[in-house]
Amino acid sequence: MTPEPLSQKEIEDRLAELPGWSLDGDKLTRSYRLASHFAATGLVVHIARTQEELGHHSELTLGYNTVTLAVNTHSAGGALTGLDFELAHKVAQLAPSHGAE
Repeated sequence: MTPEPLSQKEIEDRLAELPGWSLDGDKLTRSYRLASHFAATGLVVHIARTQEELGHHSELTLGYNTVTLAVNTHSAGGALTGLDFELAHKVAQLAPSHGAE
């Protein structure tokens, strides 16, 4: 079953609940800064595990001490859906345990 795209109002309301996250075109995005490359790599592994559990994946970029996510729902034509916000909330909850800012 394909997830339903969210309305602009739903997107704005949900985005307000995610400090540090923003819209970049049709994607929900966030960058995290960490203390080291090793810490950033640990966060990437934790995010990858979470994405597998959800069955929903972001574009995930590892920099020296940064991790950047960009997510939308391909099966909904690239629109934002509840799945995107569910993933963002899970990442927002786990990132501090890696020292991410």
